[in-house]
Amino acid sequence: MKISILLANGDFFEARGFGAEGTSVGEIVFNTSMTGYQEIITDPSYAGQFVVFTMPEIGNVGVNADDMESNRAWLKGVLVREYVESFSNFRGERSLGEFLKEQGVLGISEIDTRYLTKTIRTQGAMMMVASSEIHNKDELKKILDSTPGIQEIDYIKEVTADKEYIHPNGAWNDKTLSYNPKKTDKRIVVYDFGVKRNILNELTEAGMECIVVPAHTPVEKVIEKYENGEIQGVFLSNGPGDPLILKDVHEKIKKLLEAKVPMFGICLGHQLLSIAHGYPTFKLKFGHHGGNHPVKNFIGKYPEVEITAQNHNYNVPEEIEEIAEVTHKNLFDGTIEGVKYKNKKVFSVQHHPEASPGPRDAKYIFKQFYDMI
Repeated sequence: MKISILLANGDFFEARGFGAEGTSVGEIVFNTSMTGYQEIITDPSYAGQFVVFTMPEIGNVGVNADDMESNRAWLKGVLVREYVESFSNFRGERSLGEFLKEQGVLGISEIDTRYLTKTIRTQGAMMMVASSEIHNKDELKKILDSTPGIQEIDYIKEVTADKEYIHPNGAWNDKTLSYNPKKTDKRIVVYDFGVKRNILNELTEAGMECIVVPAHTPVEKVIEKYENGEIQGVFLSNGPGDPLILKDVHEKIKKLLEAKVPMFGICLGHQLLSIAHGYPTFKLKFGHHGGNHPVKNFIGKYPEVEITAQNHNYNVPEEIEEIAEVTHKNLFDGTIEGVKYKNKKVFSVQHHPEASPGPRDAKYIFKQFYDMI
């Protein structure tokens, strides 16, 4: 299946398709993880985006039900150098191509992913269009020019839960190849902006029963649960898109802060806490996406370096140090990766301590939230 691709900078390519057919428009980013393509593809934070994998061979372990980070794939498409249809892994249940076809997601192979990565690195993340139906550059440009940018679309409405539910299990056990049973003695509300299942697993594993609520849930109900002792804190999840456009969420968090509800945020949740405190986020040139980002942890007597998983295009400003202690910094570019707000039971991190895909250096952060509440 022939696929034609047009980037916003005018670059035009032809490649081979292995997923769904059709035409899709989204923002192109690259991910440097060596493993875990299924977790990346099913991460709701990638809604509205195409992901270029720098790992040259993708598909060799197939896809299975246990490694899903949500109930479906939310991204627009994946771009890989070489796709492997014949997977080989004892946990594999079907091929990646079969999965993408079912999900309506474009799979694009036999394209120079090294060139694409270098282009994004030098020119920044940009919009693109890919199609198995339209191969005329001018027609593709019309589609691209008429589609809103990712910063204009509220993808939270698409990825959030339909209704409230309680997460059922703990962390994945590598020995039993199953999820640990739930053993909790605290309860929290999780505002679902596109939460990854493994974040819920790790919160539960640390001892907190997770009541997951849709993003539109009235904050007054959550505050009432806290004041009545039904819950001990609130978790603000990861999610897609530009945090600055989520005005109603900003107001919810302000009310939670006024009610002095203990809070912990990851990725988008981290950014939303900054905005709610009056410190707007800014967009990085090409973002941080991968499983090999070094972060300095300043907590404790001696600073330590952790290798972390990352997936974000937006960041909190340096000025946040006026109201918060910086607990983590990215060693690639010096951007802030974690803060603890002064005189409040509120903290957050930009990276992904749930380690899905790995590494697992930062899993201790879930226990910190449990200890705080």
